[in-house]
Amino acid sequence: MTILPAPEGAPLTSPAALREAAIAAHRAGRLDEALGRYAAFLARGPKDAGVWTNLGALLRQQGRHDLALAAQERAFALDPRSRGVRNNLANVLNDLGAHERSLALRLALMREMPDDPTQPAMAAKALRALGRLEEGTRLLEQARRRFPEDAELEIQLALTRLKAGDWAQGFRHYAARWRTGELKPRALRAPKWDGGDLTGRRILVLPEQGFGDTLCFARFLPALRAAAPAHVSLLTEAPLARLMQRLEGADWTGPGAPPGGFDCYADMMDLPLLHFSRSGTIPPPVRLTIPEDARARARALLAPFRDRFRVGVVWTGSVTYRANAFRSLSHRDLHALLDIPGLQMLSLYKGPAIEGFRADGTAALIPDLGSHDRDFADCAALMEGMDLVLTTCTVTAHLAGSLGLPCWTLLHWDAFWLWGQEGETTPWYPSMRLWRQDRPRDWAGVLARVRAALEPLARARTDGRRP
Repeated sequence: MTILPAPEGAPLTSPAALREAAIAAHRAGRLDEALGRYAAFLARGPKDAGVWTNLGALLRQQGRHDLALAAQERAFALDPRSRGVRNNLANVLNDLGAHERSLALRLALMREMPDDPTQPAMAAKALRALGRLEEGTRLLEQARRRFPEDAELEIQLALTRLKAGDWAQGFRHYAARWRTGELKPRALRAPKWDGGDLTGRRILVLPEQGFGDTLCFARFLPALRAAAPAHVSLLTEAPLARLMQRLEGADWTGPGAPPGGFDCYADMMDLPLLHFSRSGTIPPPVRLTIPEDARARARALLAPFRDRFRVGVVWTGSVTYRANAFRSLSHRDLHALLDIPGLQMLSLYKGPAIEGFRADGTAALIPDLGSHDRDFADCAALMEGMDLVLTTCTVTAHLAGSLGLPCWTLLHWDAFWLWGQEGETTPWYPSMRLWRQDRPRDWAGVLARVRAALEPLARARTDGRRP
């Protein structure tokens, strides 16, 4: 994101002073204040490309991508030669799936700014979204020869290789994630494991990023055994603790410090490299433990729907994830499935989006079973009682896949690398079926195909046959 500066020395009562105050608020992160000041300035000076592009960058920060694009288009119309304007326009175009146009802007900026590593990194990101993985890899490798220390180039190379299924090289480059500034560095008294012999030493594995990543990549814990550790502990956050008891490869799992302490630690996302440096096969999903009290609770909640084809639904992931707007649906999109005979959707979602779901009456038609879950063990037990789990790319997809349950995962056009570039199946979760958008932001098309596949399954239940 580029925030263009204001001129210096403007009198406090002038439009330039208003412009300067808006930019200062923007830089300080006071986005609501900046938004109001940008709007006030543009009402008086609507031909300022710098303010339009700053406004577009702010709206993008707030997740208002369509408005952001409109603002950037105005900036571009006023000053199509500005590098800052074109950079910001390319950002939002890529967000919204206009990858070809975004890529064209990036390639032009690369020619004009050969010493800026950001441009090849973002051009490769657009190429990855277009499925041009080999081209993106070549571009990144060329750029890294010029900028070998640039973390963004390396993380883009990691993501491109991972999407291509080159697991060993992808995870080797993925170590750059700690240098991009997006993850908070660890602050532990014990040292990070250097990859050497662990004989007689106790190691603690730390989760990273989201709950779904923990569920997915815990399958690589057994790879540590090759280093002969005396004891392996896995730190789990409380919502996953009951599920992740007695994991293969771990001597202890739980929240807080492990009994007896530890001599060194490892980050969970470093474990796949240990495995893929020796094997090209993907290990099976982790085996989880569902407590009996969670199962009893689920049976009671599901009892009223025993004669229906039960589909547990989740339409959104964490609202704090910056790309959530594109990987998620509105709960209203699920209304397209409500009139399927014999079908009963049941919400497994837990989070702030439940308020809108309840407020408009959707919860009467799709009962809210998930928002009162104590933890993911309760969610897993509910899933066991479903005929199918229908979810976006979020933790519930990884949970259902790890449990080996029938799961249909709805994917946006530029999906997480784990799901690959194409196809309906994934080697990461054999019980899962993938449903991909044919074009950016087209959830209606996805749900039309889902509906056609659901109708015979629900009809079989209505007819008294187990589908």
